[in-house]
Amino acid sequence: MGWFKDLLGTSNRQTAPQTSGPSDGPLGLAQGKAIRFDSTLGLLLDGSSSVRVPDAQAIWSAGWIDLGQSNKLHRYYLDNEDFWLQVHVTGDDQIESVTLFNYVDYVTVNSDAELQRLAGAQSPVGLPTYSLNGVSFSREWGTERGQTELVPLTEHVANPDETYTIEHHSMLYARETGLTERRELLLFSVEQDEEGTVSLSTSLGISLYTTDLSTV
Repeated sequence: MGWFKDLLGTSNRQTAPQTSGPSDGPLGLAQGKAIRFDSTLGLLLDGSSSVRVPDAQAIWSAGWIDLGQSNKLHRYYLDNEDFWLQVHVTGDDQIESVTLFNYVDYVTVNSDAELQRLAGAQSPVGLPTYSLNGVSFSREWGTERGQTELVPLTEHVANPDETYTIEHHSMLYARETGLTERRELLLFSVEQDEEGTVSLSTSLGISLYTTDLSTV
């Protein structure tokens, strides 16, 4: 995986059952379908991760990011806007990782000065470590000793009402939870929509196995 494995965090490569239809994404996920999570997942994470697990939720919108070299991110945003799911695939939908994210914060950025304070040179985003609520995370992207630049990503999104593009500049952090192959991820993303509105999202995620979820 090389650079892409480093970009997205430790790979948890898995082979999923081929149950999806022609218009579905990996694991049969698609806009309009619903996701059900294993009922024991929340109990498993309790005390090891702050990520919350939702009840069964419909997928409101679906996005994808082409990383090149046959790598793609599929993102599924749930009816409960606090939650979204990311699936990293290679080649013909070989699943490399699945991550459940909770939005921690989402703010509109009104000026360049505010952007610099929140996610620019005046902020801790991009430094080798980041502390969230007293928990320390290590930077996954960039090798600089000091602050590193955010990574640009272009996401194409569709929901029942519209299709649109979002430009992201993102930074990923991670930490070990003590659970087997379950890392906690902290993702910052400066997002600009087609109207030019800029926002900063902060998401906390946990690595999943494909058996942790199913479509309804």
